[in-house]
Amino acid sequence: MCGIAGIIGSSATQSIHAMQARLQHRGPDGRGVYISPNQQAAIAHTRLAILDLSSAGQQPMLSQDQRYAITFNGEIYNFGTLRQELIEAGEQFHSHSDTEVLLKLYQRIGKDCVHHLRGMFAFGIWDDLEQSCFLARDPLGIKPLYYWQDGQQLVFASELRAVLASGSVPKKLSPQGLYGYLLQGSVPEPYTLIDQVEILPAGSWLYWQAQQSKVQTYWQIKFGAAEQPEPIPTVRQALEDSIQSHLVSDVPVGLFLSGGIDSSAILAIASKFTPHLHTYSIAFSEPEWNEGNIARQVANHFGATHRELEISAIMAKPLLNQYLAALDQPTIDGFNTFCVAQLAHHHGAKVVLSGLGGDEVFGGYQSFQKIPQMVNLGKKIQSLPVFSNLIGYGFSRWGNSPKTKRLGDFLTQPASFGRAYQSLRGVFSHTEATQIARIYGAESPKLARDQDLPLAALDQVSYLELTRYMRNQLLRDSDVMSMAWGLELRVPLVDRVLLETVAQIPAPVRLAQGKQRLIDAVPELPDFLRDRPKQGFAFPFKEWIRTEWKTEFSQIPQFPGINLQTWYRQWSILVLDHWCATYLTN
Repeated sequence: MCGIAGIIGSSATQSIHAMQARLQHRGPDGRGVYISPNQQAAIAHTRLAILDLSSAGQQPMLSQDQRYAITFNGEIYNFGTLRQELIEAGEQFHSHSDTEVLLKLYQRIGKDCVHHLRGMFAFGIWDDLEQSCFLARDPLGIKPLYYWQDGQQLVFASELRAVLASGSVPKKLSPQGLYGYLLQGSVPEPYTLIDQVEILPAGSWLYWQAQQSKVQTYWQIKFGAAEQPEPIPTVRQALEDSIQSHLVSDVPVGLFLSGGIDSSAILAIASKFTPHLHTYSIAFSEPEWNEGNIARQVANHFGATHRELEISAIMAKPLLNQYLAALDQPTIDGFNTFCVAQLAHHHGAKVVLSGLGGDEVFGGYQSFQKIPQMVNLGKKIQSLPVFSNLIGYGFSRWGNSPKTKRLGDFLTQPASFGRAYQSLRGVFSHTEATQIARIYGAESPKLARDQDLPLAALDQVSYLELTRYMRNQLLRDSDVMSMAWGLELRVPLVDRVLLETVAQIPAPVRLAQGKQRLIDAVPELPDFLRDRPKQGFAFPFKEWIRTEWKTEFSQIPQFPGINLQTWYRQWSILVLDHWCATYLTN
C-alpha cells in the first residue's frame, strides 16, 4: 500500500519530487523515483511495506531489461497463484512481492493483465521502448487514481493534491465536481473539484502514447444468472474465500470492529484462519451513540485482543483540525475512519480489515425499502403532470426543510431510481447547489436526467449504493483517512470475486431486509448480536456542533434563503470552505 505519482511527456525532475513529497504520509517505509533516459517520463513511489519487506520489493520497480518501470499502489491477493503460473511459463523472480508479479504479467499480456487481478489497485507502467504509459484502477474503485492531461503532458497520482503539486495544473474549480459535491456530499467520479483533473473510473484503464490517450472500461457490475445458486452455501463460500485472501500479509492484520453485523461477521470467519486478531473500535461518552460495549463483547466472544478509544466532543476538537488537514477532497464523511485509524496506528498496526460494503451487497440500508416506494409513489403523482409540477416546484422553491426541497427536485423530473436515490441521500437541492456554486465562482450544469437500468428494483438500489455512496464517499474517505496514518485498509466485502458470486442470487433473496442472508451464512455470530436491532455507526456531530464545536462552525459562510441548520449541511460547507482556502489560494 503506497502513494504513486507520475509525469509523462516532458522533463519534470523537480516536479516529480514535489509530488512525491506530497504523498509521503501514504508510504513512510521508503521512497523512490525513476526518470527515463530521455527524461520524457518520471514516476515516483512512497512505500508502506506489507508484502516482501526487503529492499527487493522497493519501487519504482524495473523489468530486467529496463524496458518497463512500474509504480503500484494496492494489494494483489491472488499474486501467489499468478506467480506460480508465471514460473511455470518460464519467468524468474527476484522478490516475493506482488509488484513484480504484476510487472511480469504486463510484460507478457499487456492491457489484459487487469482481467487476471484480484485485489485493490491503482498503478502506472512506463514502456520505454514504445514511449507509452498504462494506468489502471481496480474494478470496484477501492484505490483512487487521479490524472490530468493537456495534449503535451500526462500527470497522475494517488491523491488530487499530489497532482496539484506538479505545478502544471490550473487551480480552477470544476463546475461538475462542485455541483456534484453540493448535491450529494462527495465529488462524483470521474470529476474532481479541479477543472480538467479527473479520477480514472473504477474498472477502467488509460493508455497514453504520443500525446494521445484512450480510456476503456474493462469490468462492470452484473446481477443475475441463468441458474439460481443455493443462497446460504454460496454466500458462506464467497465470504470465506474473500476473507482468507484478504489476510495475506507479511505483517499482522487487524480489524475495525464497530459492533455491527458486517465487521462481526468478518471477525467470526477470520478467526478460523488467524487466531488472536487485534480489533479496534470507537466508543462515545454519550450512551445513545455508544456501541463500545457491543464491540467489546463481540471481540471477547471470538478471543480477539481489543483496543478501544472513547471520544468526547472536547477530545475530538483537536482531531477535527487534523482531519481537515488530511482531506484530499471535501466530503461529509471520513472523520470516523480518521479516528479509528489513529487508534490502530498508535498500537502499531499497519493492515486492518473493515466491514465496509456489507450494507450495499446484502441490503442493509433503509434505501432498499424507501427508494422503490418513492419511485412507485412518484409515478402515480406524475400521472397528473400539472399536479406533479405544481407540488414539485412548490416544494423545491418554498419548502422549509432540506428533505422537502430535495423531494421537490424528484417530483419535477420523471420518477427514476437515480432521482429517488438523490432525493433520499442528497445534501442540497438543485436550486440550492446552483446558488452556492455561483457564490464560489462556478456555474452549475443543468439537472441531468437519470435513466433506470434494466434491473430488478432491489438490484437497482444495490447498484446505486455500490457506485455512488460507497464508491464516491465511503471507499475514497477510507483510503485517504487510513493512509493519513500510514495504515492499509482492506475491504473483503468489496471484492470482485465475492460480488460476482453473490450477485447471481436473485435480489429478493440476497437483499432480504436486515441483511438476513449474511446473518444466515455466519451462524457463529452470537445471539446477543443477532437479536439486536440495527444501529448504524455514527458520531454525535449534531450535539458536538451545538456545544464544544460551536465556535468552529459559527464561522462558516451563510447563504441567503438556504437552510444550514442540519449538521451535514454545516459540515459540507465547513470542509468545502477549508479545502478552497487551502488548495485554491496557495
